Amino acid sequence: MKNTFRASMALVHTTLGLVTGWVLFAIALSGALSVFRQDINLWARPELPAGASAPLTVNAHALDWLSHNAPAASAWYVASANALQPFATALWPDAKGNYIQRALDPTTGSPDGIRDTLGGEFFYRFHFELQLPYPLGRLIAALAALALVVGLMTGVVIHRRIFADFFTFRPSRGQRSWLDMHNLLGVAALPFHLMISFTGAVTLGTLLLPWSTQALYRNDLMASYTELNPALYSRPATGHPAHLAPFLPMLREAESKFGGAGLEQIYVFNPSDQASLVTMIAGNGHTVSTSSQIITFDGPSGRILRQHIEHRPIIRTYAFLYGLHVARFAPTITRWLYFLSGLALAAVIGSGMHLWAIKRLRRPHHRGHRIVARLNVGVLGGTPLAFASFFIANRLIGPTVPHRAWYEVTTLFTVWGLTLLYALARRPERAWPELLGGSAVACLVVSLLSLPWHTSVLAGVSATSALLSASFAFATLRTLQKTARSG
Repeated sequence: MKNTFRASMALVHTTLGLVTGWVLFAIALSGALSVFRQDINLWARPELPAGASAPLTVNAHALDWLSHNAPAASAWYVASANALQPFATALWPDAKGNYIQRALDPTTGSPDGIRDTLGGEFFYRFHFELQLPYPLGRLIAALAALALVVGLMTGVVIHRRIFADFFTFRPSRGQRSWLDMHNLLGVAALPFHLMISFTGAVTLGTLLLPWSTQALYRNDLMASYTELNPALYSRPATGHPAHLAPFLPMLREAESKFGGAGLEQIYVFNPSDQASLVTMIAGNGHTVSTSSQIITFDGPSGRILRQHIEHRPIIRTYAFLYGLHVARFAPTITRWLYFLSGLALAAVIGSGMHLWAIKRLRRPHHRGHRIVARLNVGVLGGTPLAFASFFIANRLIGPTVPHRAWYEVTTLFTVWGLTLLYALARRPERAWPELLGGSAVACLVVSLLSLPWHTSVLAGVSATSALLSASFAFATLRTLQKTARSG
């Protein structure tokens, strides 16, 4: 530690940024895309009907299809259709125990003819799982979120002119310009940055502080889960076959009891057994808090077995913080503010990492500094290019190719890995404009692949991609001009 409190906080700020910066940049960028996850889901499946059907009818079609085509599955997990996503998605295990996730046609309930893709769900889950096995990915994301909270607070401490920084930007001043941008974007959206990092850490808090759960429940996580969700319970299969009651009456009864909140999730356990259960979770499209009401039906009879409305203060507080983070309540303007603030957070993290590198490359430096500087280029310049490649792969891989969702994800990580290797092999002043230019071209290709604009979603994705392409093109030109002046 240093001689003064402010100097010590500066050391903490720099160290945390260096250790977690690359992970946080990818988390922030994928989190910004997750705000429009439903729109990306629609964009990724252009063969879906453009018109919207009643959500209850869509859900009934989906459950009927599952009852005829996956009766032997141990459970079905159905994400309900809603105003933002007018189709249901289902997850169920096959005979080998491998889970299948597919979007279902709103008119037939069948996945036939709809391309196999994760769409926006990939960015949503990558945001907190990093495409790593449970619980490793979530633990890394939780630690990174906690580091971000501390990094933001120490950043406030070390910036003496925090309010003046809001109005200060000096272009074409090299390192000074990067620091101005870092401060300006950090201060401009500071309330959002603090909220999103704190709520992100809270939502994964059981991974950060697991000891109370282990002490109270003796590692019986199911008992903990049951107490948190009293209406969510399971019972063992009896081995006696039975048919499920008609779904539409259960859906209508649940909707009437949810009082206009709509449906968020539908779980069906042991669908072909006498002990089958149908659990419905209320939506949260009009409130900040996530679902607060759950109803469980007896599968064969369709009668209500359990019903729970959440009133416990601590659980409601957690639901409110989680709801603030995922922003399912948000109208269009608020979602755009979340998206732009998420991009600003990614820019704050990226500019901080770049500042660390250019400060040390101007002094006598060792090989480690050079490696970090080159990896900076690969991560900051290559991540947007890799993410854009996911969208391009969605359009270029044939709709009927088996396991095409796996190929889309593999394309993203292959491009990402190649950009990192490329950045390691090139001098930073050369790699910066090349990777930024590649991102500009990739975003432009995504915009063109969205044509024709026969839906608002296609138009929105195309326009956003075009604006991002223009931004990357501008950054490329500025980088080339700087290289020409210094060279």
